[in-house]
Amino acid sequence: MIHHVWGLFTHPDQEWQEIRGEEESISHMYLTHVLILAAIPAISAYIGTSQVGWSIGDRAPVMLTESSAMQLTFMSYLAMLAGVAVMGAFINWMSRTYDASPSMAQCVVFAAYTATPLFVGGLAALYPNIWLAMFVGTAAICYTVYLLYVGIPTFMSIPQDEGFLFSSSVLAVGLVMLVSMMALSVIVWGHGVGPVYTS
Repeated sequence: MIHHVWGLFTHPDQEWQEIRGEEESISHMYLTHVLILAAIPAISAYIGTSQVGWSIGDRAPVMLTESSAMQLTFMSYLAMLAGVAVMGAFINWMSRTYDASPSMAQCVVFAAYTATPLFVGGLAALYPNIWLAMFVGTAAICYTVYLLYVGIPTFMSIPQDEGFLFSSSVLAVGLVMLVSMMALSVIVWGHGVGPVYTS
């Protein structure tokens, strides 16, 4: 797992070919990659919001109670795990349009590795700061999109022009999922599961 993560940051073209050549089950992918990497932003956010806090101007740091931070961390962790599976299922469904024939497991593997920069970028949550979050978040999103556009043609063994359309479709679905998750968060917060701040 780790050598693939490193390879995606140093030589993504070659790494996608290696990943494509491996046979990996969904359960093995989750156990060795997704469960571990998705924990990075979740744990970082828990520490950052409950132990460090964020400051607005010269005011004292604002922090969440540990129970509230734990609850929100658990929910966001489950959302990330589900997000990888949903994106994998969509990629598998969309692949039929482009005459590609990856298995469901391969599509989940692709979705998981594509999301790697987002997971690693979650380390920025250890120190809650709006400018740091914007900088790291933007860089992680940009590299995730780059991995998507570079990876689809290689991983699906389709021409570059079809790969561009395929990647654009996947990106659009990813954005819709993000907006849906934000809307769901607002609904859940409205039913009493929102953040609770320390006094």
